Amino acid sequence: MATSFFPILSSSPSIFLSSSTTLRPPLPIHLKKRLISFCATSLHSPTTDPPPEVQTFWKWLSDQGVVSPKSPVRPGMVPEGLGLVAQRDISRNEVVLEVPARLWINQDAVAASEIGHLCSGLKPWMAVALFLIREKLREDSSWRVYLDILPEFTDSTVFWSEEELAELQGTQLLSTTLGVKEYLQNEFLKVEEQILLPNKQLFPSPITLDDFLWAFGILRSRAFSRLHGQTFVLVPLADLINHSPSITSEDYGWEIKGAGLFFSRDLLFSLRAPVSVKAGEQVLVQYDLDKSNAELALDYGFIESKPARNAYTLTLEIPESDPFFGDKLDIAETNGLGKTAYFDIFLDHPLPPAMLPYLRLVALGGTDAFLLESIFRNTIWGHLELPMSRANEELICRVVLDACKSALSGYHTTVKEDEQLIAGGNLNPRLAIAVGMRSGEKKVLQKIEGIFEKRQSELDEFEYYQERRLRELGLVGEQGEIIFWESN
Repeated sequence: MATSFFPILSSSPSIFLSSSTTLRPPLPIHLKKRLISFCATSLHSPTTDPPPEVQTFWKWLSDQGVVSPKSPVRPGMVPEGLGLVAQRDISRNEVVLEVPARLWINQDAVAASEIGHLCSGLKPWMAVALFLIREKLREDSSWRVYLDILPEFTDSTVFWSEEELAELQGTQLLSTTLGVKEYLQNEFLKVEEQILLPNKQLFPSPITLDDFLWAFGILRSRAFSRLHGQTFVLVPLADLINHSPSITSEDYGWEIKGAGLFFSRDLLFSLRAPVSVKAGEQVLVQYDLDKSNAELALDYGFIESKPARNAYTLTLEIPESDPFFGDKLDIAETNGLGKTAYFDIFLDHPLPPAMLPYLRLVALGGTDAFLLESIFRNTIWGHLELPMSRANEELICRVVLDACKSALSGYHTTVKEDEQLIAGGNLNPRLAIAVGMRSGEKKVLQKIEGIFEKRQSELDEFEYYQERRLRELGLVGEQGEIIFWESN
């Protein structure tokens, strides 16, 4: 992603650790694919008819030959608002809908439009965003019936008021949200200057930052990406499918079908049901098993109560002022890392495998610096996977604990207070997200604290590099004593 918003907190001249106040990566240039799986759930009000605009949308799809009265699914009113409902029993692996490429909204649709030549140099998502906004403003748009069923906003944090965002005080999600909004504003100002103002005649009315924010929210929450030859694409009808936290399968329920791989008109976006669904039940999907609650809140406007979704991102950096900066950077890059490394720590997962080695590398100095010499270049990472020296291990424990303490002091509530609010219920959706987010982050920080407090208490028990080396040379006895030989 483009720009980083990670303030680095320094606790030592030789190691930098950030209780990073943003997610990695914070910017919306690449939209992640939806991982499609299905399950069924009963509707709260299965007999409620969809609003007129949804019925018009369904007729449009019928006129386009995409659906018929015999189609397995149809838009319906569901607890989430609007979703896909089974019209009859659906068997496992049955195709529930197919949408031809001519109805996809993607870069090809933009290129074929009147503003295609203006958007050719833009980032893909920005080009599609401008297309969406322009079509929404056009009364005679061929996409009108689809655009009319899209929401004006979601509960994504990019749409929150200042008062609502204040409830996220101290969280990484707050900084991420503010960073994304600042990024969007800067991108909008550039597009306004370079495209919108010089080409007013191509747009029905002036486009505002709020319009740009709306289009971003639509793409972030509804676009499928990494389809056949596609960076991302909006697929009308398919994007009405809602999320279920109970789905744990990672099997894709979608595929691109068609005889002509090089002729987009022959391609179909196809959805299958890998589990059976009863008539009247909603077809649901798993948006992404790997996303944290912060990502879910930013992208879609909801979080889950599962501990597996609670995460915190630690940012480590090799400072350029480090006298061994060049050597450390070379070692980091050789092992797939860089000057700055981001480690996502989840509540129910162990620490990322590369985190401790990277910490030890950044902290390496003093009498341990000999390991940075070129003769150790191919073996040093293996050494860094184990404690190097007491001073090195003590330093990384101290810096991590200081950073956690600093991060925890930034919240205006405790975990107990948040849990009491959650238990009390009656929270509006956005406040529930905020309380759940800050509670989850604090739990992860407390977990990190516990891990490094334990390490700190065990410093005298670790075997360090020098002891390991002596043992490998047979110079240490069973009780850890150094063995000497006397010459005859």
